[in-house]
Amino acid sequence: MVSRVTAVRRRPQEPRWDPARQISVDHRSPVPLYFQVASQIEDAITSGALPVGARLDNEIELAGNLGLSRPTIRQAIGSLVDKGLVVRKRGAGTQVVFNHVKRSLELSSLHDDLTGIEAHPTTRVLVNEICHPPEEAARALGLSEQDEVLHLERVRSARGEPIARMRNYLPAALIKPGDEDLTERGLYQLLRAAGVRLHAAQQTIGARTATDEEADLLDEPPGAALLTAQRITHDHTGTIVEYGTHVYRASRYTFDLTLRGNT
Repeated sequence: MVSRVTAVRRRPQEPRWDPARQISVDHRSPVPLYFQVASQIEDAITSGALPVGARLDNEIELAGNLGLSRPTIRQAIGSLVDKGLVVRKRGAGTQVVFNHVKRSLELSSLHDDLTGIEAHPTTRVLVNEICHPPEEAARALGLSEQDEVLHLERVRSARGEPIARMRNYLPAALIKPGDEDLTERGLYQLLRAAGVRLHAAQQTIGARTATDEEADLLDEPPGAALLTAQRITHDHTGTIVEYGTHVYRASRYTFDLTLRGNT
């Protein structure tokens, strides 16, 4: 009996990102050498060329391949560790742990932004209720504390890691989403689907440390740095349709601003 073996054609693998070939260092530049190395590795992480789980060469190999001192490489890797992009593991070297999320300040939801960068957002619904608003939310929405509002609290994750705890208050008559709706879609998607035409928002960015509850929800140590955002959103008629107060992990998230000078 003759056996036949069918050859399986394998798809060629993407070439591994090689810092020795793809990092360019300019010794004449006023930019510190460690920063040149760190920024190029960060670009590779955020572009996906260095995916989550990828391991970097050890410091001695990187230094030798790039023609730099080991302290320079150690400083470059240390800056990436401080940003939460990589971790040092004993016996395993330096490993990419997360793609830092940058978000432009636009009238969009976090769910939409994460979907746009293929960060695979997921949502855990903590609160979905009709209630009377606390004083701060009532004042922001232009309502009384006797009026009814939709109160939402959710934890948003990206690539399996929690990024933000979001708290929102909306006039009760606008939408009545179920938990499944909130899990599968962003709040602004739900508002637009209900016919609400979002027009403008005022947003205030700040920072503070995490409470014990926030640290637990966001998988951070108590007292970790958090970014904060408060937003009041208007529809096309000028009516206030949302008051949101959110906290974000500073180790995993940044806001991106474009500043223009006077011409």
